Amino acid sequence: MWSTSCPIAAPASHGNYLREHARRLLRLARDGDTSASMPVLRRLLAARILPAGGLAQLHARRADLQLKHLLALIAAELGYASWDACKAAIDTQPDAVIDRYRLDAGAFNDFEKNWFANEAEALDWQRAHGGYVVRYGEQAVAILKRE
Repeated sequence: MWSTSCPIAAPASHGNYLREHARRLLRLARDGDTSASMPVLRRLLAARILPAGGLAQLHARRADLQLKHLLALIAAELGYASWDACKAAIDTQPDAVIDRYRLDAGAFNDFEKNWFANEAEALDWQRAHGGYVVRYGEQAVAILKRE
């Protein structure tokens, strides 16, 4: 059976971790490599952080992106109306709330992973096999670490 607890230690401050993650996302979004920038730009469009426009237009103006746009993206993905609201509340939330961003940053790269189309499928699999489930957008992943 796989362990159902998080295999890595939590950061000291969720707010500081998310700010650093937003900086990473900003670097990726501005990157000249389209395969690095497009996933971030798609997330910005999906969250409606910037005025309406298409992906091609956003890609053309990606050099104009600022840290505040990526902080707003993270806040929106976490269900907050703004980064200020997120910053005020995020450190009181359980560590699991930021696992999606730790997964993005490669914190779970040393562990086997099983991906699922949705969280319900991952939780069903977890009940039978164990693993630590992390929701990632609409998908979910079971992080596998031996007990």
